[in-house]
Amino acid sequence: MDTPNVGIPEQLARRMSMAEQHEYLRAKLTRRRVLAGSIGTAGAAGGLGLLAGCSGTAHDDRPSAVPLARSATATVDGSLVAPFGRHLAFGADPKTQMRISWQVPFAVRNPYVRVGLRPWELDRKIEAEVRDLHTPALSSKLPAVDQYYLHVALDGLKPGTTYYYGVGHDGFDPASAERLSTVGSFRTAPATPETFVFTAFGDQGVSYDALANDQLILGQNPSFHLHAGDICYADSTGHGKDSDTYDARVWDQFLAQTESVAKSVPWMVTTGNHDMEAWYSPDGYGGQSARWSLPENGFDPKSAPGVYSFVYGNVGVVALDANDVSYEIPANKGYTEGRQTAWLDRRLGELRASSAVDFIVVFFHHCMYSTSTHASDGGVRDAWLPLFTKHQVDLVINGHNHVYERTDAIRNGKVGRPVPVGASTDPTRDGIVYVTAGGAGKELYGFPAGVEDSYEGAEKDRDSVVTFHWTKSRVPNPDTVEWSRVRYTGFSFLAVEAEAGTAPKLKVSALAESGRRVDYFEVVRSKGR
Repeated sequence: MDTPNVGIPEQLARRMSMAEQHEYLRAKLTRRRVLAGSIGTAGAAGGLGLLAGCSGTAHDDRPSAVPLARSATATVDGSLVAPFGRHLAFGADPKTQMRISWQVPFAVRNPYVRVGLRPWELDRKIEAEVRDLHTPALSSKLPAVDQYYLHVALDGLKPGTTYYYGVGHDGFDPASAERLSTVGSFRTAPATPETFVFTAFGDQGVSYDALANDQLILGQNPSFHLHAGDICYADSTGHGKDSDTYDARVWDQFLAQTESVAKSVPWMVTTGNHDMEAWYSPDGYGGQSARWSLPENGFDPKSAPGVYSFVYGNVGVVALDANDVSYEIPANKGYTEGRQTAWLDRRLGELRASSAVDFIVVFFHHCMYSTSTHASDGGVRDAWLPLFTKHQVDLVINGHNHVYERTDAIRNGKVGRPVPVGASTDPTRDGIVYVTAGGAGKELYGFPAGVEDSYEGAEKDRDSVVTFHWTKSRVPNPDTVEWSRVRYTGFSFLAVEAEAGTAPKLKVSALAESGRRVDYFEVVRSKGR
């Protein structure tokens, strides 16, 4: 089939910004899009009705879905097109909801997911939603790029159950004998809290070290992974402007790199400054919405896909978009008009009031407390620190600075309690520990001149570190701080073991690319909270 001519007339293009050109092209492509057929027709043809989500306490162990029946025009024989870049994410309820996402290099017909309780019995076939993304040629060196992201939302799953799945389309059936090697699996959250592990980092990109970190994460057998922004660096400038240098093809490399883990470990992301891609929407998040299917329980999932929450076991997790409040990089500052912060206040209150939640973990990109290259962002402190204190958040995870750094427990902006390697801290008494876990794979930063690394087995405690924080006027304000407890210049990630029961705790470790542990501490809470 011939590709339609969707170019912009030269006279019109000269009067349009890059974002306006993109929207023009998307609208024109949408008008030419071929529909795959209605949901009802697809379900009848496959002999598989779509199951409704379960209500009450009963759960069906068969998945249901709410797909869209839109498909881009197929141009290549489907038998020649292999899916790649599979990545999972929870819905708002990890016990009963999972989202399966993947990519194809060319448009295909009738994409779908097969799901079952055994890898050789993928008896449920569920139609996928297609989110195609067009990026115009941004320079003479970069061609226009069309990318096809596919998504299926599974609801009504049974808690604590392992499911097997395969992704396919006309000409590529994952249930066929020659395709069984492509089948993946996932496990839903247990019905009642159990001990589990989750991992976290930020600032990954595409590199050998990023891939090495992925494999070490897989070895932790985590129940999920938190990615605190600056995901792949397709936008290598990171200013959130359409003058940034951007190559959409880097996303293909990143998703292929990450698939070995993310195909079985829910990969829960939020947005950093390098994830504001100005060519896709006024706020730069149209690309994120195309690539990821995240919980839609934030204040506005369409405009802020990186803002959401979920509860796994006894831990409530909250993802935030710090671009909204950053003083350092203000491209999206104030875009939510205070709605994100108001939602955060409500959500933290709900989590803290829940008898099922022992710990609250918040993750976002820009650092609230760090001494490395970008230092601390006063914007996130001004907007969110009062709420973290009010609701007694237990752990905050950031990226942005490409190092590992961990604070003492901070209360009212000062050290509430020193927390050396191996120590225990109680947020109800001591304050909050902040972790910068930005050593996921991008080029490493360092610490201020003369400030040595200090980590497990090589502690070099200092009374203070001279650093700065960003102010509202976008001016770095010098600080001399006493809270920088652990510093490690190396690729690394965070592994957190959450224990439930009568004496719940978070056992927090930082692991280097070599597998060596470079930090360890525990978070406990006093009885009665």
